[in-house]
Amino acid sequence: MSDVARPKSSKGRNGRLLSGEEDLLLSACAESRRDYLREVVVMALETAMRQSELIALRWELIDLAKQTAHLVDTKNGDSRTVSLSTTAVALLKHRRPPGRATGQVWTGITTEAVKQSFQRACEPADIQGLRFHDLRHEAISRLFERGLHAVEVAAISGHKDLRMLMRYTHLDARKLAAKLG
Repeated sequence: MSDVARPKSSKGRNGRLLSGEEDLLLSACAESRRDYLREVVVMALETAMRQSELIALRWELIDLAKQTAHLVDTKNGDSRTVSLSTTAVALLKHRRPPGRATGQVWTGITTEAVKQSFQRACEPADIQGLRFHDLRHEAISRLFERGLHAVEVAAISGHKDLRMLMRYTHLDARKLAAKLG
């Protein structure tokens, strides 16, 4: 066993969008044959929800007046209520069917379909190596850059462990420098 090396722990990914990539990505998503893709990407950037949480999002668990969405089935097994930005609320209001809405927000969509559509949208945008899950990194980093504290960000993202939350956080040094004056 002396010749067997222990696996090294992963350094994680630095999943931030570069300058201008968000506009290119959203434009490519809008031009995609999948009309839902742009909305799902915007919601991912606004809420820091996992892809599976977005796809499972149900109208009856969304309170637009309180700007919240309750997630029942999350990766860590605990339910949580996510605060929704005004952008996310506006998107959902626009998407909401008339009358009492029930069922999934994006019906008939699978996580695999989102993954494949997202990768296809990255090609014309000339964005290399970006995964849908990187949008979660981007969203969490943006929450910190907006001035939210770790406990507040963890409440939105669902992280129980501060070390794991920090792996998802990639702050822009220029924005930190601006805060220093």
